[in-house]
Amino acid sequence: MGGVRELATFFVVPGPCGVAVRDRLKHLTAQDELVLRAVGAHQGALASGDLKARCVDGLEHGADTWAARKRELTALSSSRIAGAITKATHDQWALARRCQAAHIQNLEAGIKTLRHRLSLPVGEKGTKRAAGGYRSKSEWFRKSRRLAMLEARHTAAVADWQAGRVRVVRGGKRLLTTRHHLTEARLTEDQWRQRWVAERWFLAADGESGKRFGNETIRVTPDGEVSIKLPVPLAHLANTRHGRYILTARIAFAHRGAEWADRIEANRAVAYRIHLDVEGGRWYLTASWQRPAVQTIPLGTARARGMIGVDTNADHFAAYRLDRHGNPIGDPHRFPYDLSGTAGHRDAQIRHALTRLINWAVRVGVAAIGIEDLDFTPEKTREKHGRHKRFRQLISGMPTAKLKARLVSMAAEHGLAIVAVDPAYTSLWGAQHWQKPLTTPHRKMSRHDAAGIAIGRRALGHPVRRRTAPPPHDRSDRAGHRTAQAGPGTRGREGTRPPTTDRPPGGPSPSGKRKREPSASNTVRDAPSTQQWVQDSLMCAG
Repeated sequence: MGGVRELATFFVVPGPCGVAVRDRLKHLTAQDELVLRAVGAHQGALASGDLKARCVDGLEHGADTWAARKRELTALSSSRIAGAITKATHDQWALARRCQAAHIQNLEAGIKTLRHRLSLPVGEKGTKRAAGGYRSKSEWFRKSRRLAMLEARHTAAVADWQAGRVRVVRGGKRLLTTRHHLTEARLTEDQWRQRWVAERWFLAADGESGKRFGNETIRVTPDGEVSIKLPVPLAHLANTRHGRYILTARIAFAHRGAEWADRIEANRAVAYRIHLDVEGGRWYLTASWQRPAVQTIPLGTARARGMIGVDTNADHFAAYRLDRHGNPIGDPHRFPYDLSGTAGHRDAQIRHALTRLINWAVRVGVAAIGIEDLDFTPEKTREKHGRHKRFRQLISGMPTAKLKARLVSMAAEHGLAIVAVDPAYTSLWGAQHWQKPLTTPHRKMSRHDAAGIAIGRRALGHPVRRRTAPPPHDRSDRAGHRTAQAGPGTRGREGTRPPTTDRPPGGPSPSGKRKREPSASNTVRDAPSTQQWVQDSLMCAG
């Protein structure tokens, strides 16, 4: 293959195994908010102390230490609340441990790149595979100092990893550092304090199958009544029996409300979380539950009705529809989005673009969407693209993980399969083999549109190239047919090529102007032959 790396095998992405829905707690009274704040602050303090104890245990943690922490918390709250707090603590510590391992890998990648470039002569040019030497002696000297700094960080990180030390901030490190940059964040100290306190609250409860409505701590009835089991020190705030407090707000989940109602009426586990949006002054309740893993359709079934190949870019999805033989159908489609602004705005833009993509896939009748299995983690290192800050910002701003999670969960609701393929060479080979042949006066093909075709063909199991080499013997195809898709038994494989656009024959062009029909010929030479020979380089069936 001349240095081309081996491509990873494509696969059907497993469907989602969890569901979460959210609704606003409206019309809360002052007493309701007082109780929610008191419960959140009390349980948040318990969670902070438990997280500290878990971090002190480090690698010595076991079932006995977990049980001891839970017994201590039970006396200050309840058994169920203590179980929810200790489980959340364990998950948070495990997440910090995984992030620590990823940080060590990033440091090792940077150190490896720096050592390689420092070993080369100053000014030596690089290749497509590896960077060259630094441009000047001063840059070489600065990078040698950075190498020493990264090696020191790596040594400290490895020591923490071996000792089981993690550094976790309840409330988030980003919000903590914002305290020192209030002017840039356009926040006052009081506004920051309110957000910091709210983020450190703990108002959550795990579900329990077999219990009434699937949760004993935070209970929601089918008619939307929300009640909370208060901790022992706050039992005097209860307004009903058994130390419970009933909120005046009512819940009505507009999304998946029927599925949620079926679960609680069958007393199946549903976990709840209450949180406050400090900026908007609104309270929300989130319900979540597990569901059996969605059985993905077999790869052959997913390919039977064709595929939509999607190329992910910084500001849009470039999608192209292909039939089961890998032939592009119609025109390319683009679904733009804007990743500037707040996190909520970016998330809404991604969801809106994915919704339009999935609706189009349902309309055209395909069963699967092919997408690249992107992971920019090794590409984000400063050592690999030091001067190209805009490029690093570009790839760092693409929410690949969130995009894949969103697409899989949204596509599963419409019965669509997601086929992940290796992203190597899709843009290069797509532009080489598809961009120019598909460009017409009425169709503008970009490199991204051609990459969508390459992705779709790879998901269908076809090579990206349009045709194989010609027959070696003669033009009678004695050595076999030259195309690489359909077998000899496929009907219509030698037929004429369909129209290049979706407009009907003789109809108006995409620009709105009607094309003039060709006039009849008056000469024998121009008369059409009774035997038509069709040879089209884009007809990929055979």
